[in-house]
Amino acid sequence: MTTLKEDLWKTLEDLTDEQFKQFKWCLKENDIPKGFLAIPVAQLERADRQDTVDLMVQKYSCPGALEITIRILEKISRNDLVQHLSSANTRMNGLKTTDSVLLKNQYESEKAVLVETEAEIKLMIQERQMKILEVKHSAELSKKSAHKQIADSVRVFTILQQSVESSLANLIDIIEEKQKKTEKQAEGFIQGLEQEISDLTKRSTEMERLSRVKDHLDFLQNFSSLNAIPPTKSWTKVSIPPPSYKGNVRTAVDQLQEKFSKETKKFLAKSELIRVQQFAVDVTLDPDTANPYLILSDDGKQVYCGNNVVNRKTPDKPERFNPATNVLGKQGFSSGRFYYEVQVKGKTAWDLGVVKASVARKGSINASPEHGYWTICLRNGDKYKASAVYLSVKCQPKKVGVFVNYEKGSVSFYDVDTGERIHCFTDCSFNEKLYPFLSPSVHHGGKNSTPLIISPVNYTV
Repeated sequence: MTTLKEDLWKTLEDLTDEQFKQFKWCLKENDIPKGFLAIPVAQLERADRQDTVDLMVQKYSCPGALEITIRILEKISRNDLVQHLSSANTRMNGLKTTDSVLLKNQYESEKAVLVETEAEIKLMIQERQMKILEVKHSAELSKKSAHKQIADSVRVFTILQQSVESSLANLIDIIEEKQKKTEKQAEGFIQGLEQEISDLTKRSTEMERLSRVKDHLDFLQNFSSLNAIPPTKSWTKVSIPPPSYKGNVRTAVDQLQEKFSKETKKFLAKSELIRVQQFAVDVTLDPDTANPYLILSDDGKQVYCGNNVVNRKTPDKPERFNPATNVLGKQGFSSGRFYYEVQVKGKTAWDLGVVKASVARKGSINASPEHGYWTICLRNGDKYKASAVYLSVKCQPKKVGVFVNYEKGSVSFYDVDTGERIHCFTDCSFNEKLYPFLSPSVHHGGKNSTPLIISPVNYTV
């Protein structure tokens, strides 16, 4: 099938040289058909028939080149060629119709792609906007953490500085006290020596006077009393050795090192706690998992056990613990790191930690990692255990922090007030969602009625 350009070229080939000259003349400025722009004379002068077709197509596109050709052919009385091009025009219109259908189909197809791409781009924008918020939140937490770290550092170093100054002052007092004692002892010795010197000088004077007496009787009468040396102390072994301060300095340094060590441990513990507190999440208790005797607050942040008489008559769902007095958080976590805090002040028994989603909810429960429980507990007011192993806890915590690193496979428990780590499960195998786990334990006739309270994590300096 010939193209329109070929039809135009063949049409111009049918023109005589004179007619072709007239044809090109009509494309110039003065003779161009109305509605068309002229082709520059310089381009037309040396243009042959094929070049002329190219110039018209470049200037007017294919449909425009066809129209201006027909109008010029009519003007130079070559209607026979007009008829031929008219049929070509009809053929072209048919192609236009076909192309229009194809164009429409292509338009709709590519528009659908465009809409899909636009939706994808909008989603990408939303994801990046969310990432910006996430980064800003992380930066803000980092800033708060830095402020708290600086404040804690200033506090610790102030304590250490004060300890150094206090130790130095005490050491100086001890040294000065020893020196005063030595000086007092030396003064006593000097006084004794000076007294003996005075007594000996006096006796020497009296003996010298007696030696000048000429009267025999007078000499003999006084000689017996002056002949003996006055009583004196032997000073040969008397000395004032300089006091030793080595023991005092060593004791002061040892005490200072012990103070430094304690404060450093406190500081490092607090620093670690601040680091994990950045991963705090909002935990709300799930009433559908709560034992029927457990009482939850309306906001899902507190739980305590009833008096074991009043049962809430809740439906016994598969996810509900019974008879164990347990409850889970609504929020589950299957990746990353998360942290939450629970106030345990006033309790004599409790359990805290995380459990995997598939733990047994009915009957007797073995709270061990092998059964999906990573928890610690308090019993009898002062006995702390982790999976039946007793823990050494220096002081009873009022608030406990629970930190999980899912990828690392660890669960750590902290005394929030001191920053001390109470216990840490390591090398844990996590392969499903983990849920915060709380048990306020049974009522014990009012002795353990205080609720466990999920507390907001405090980042303030």
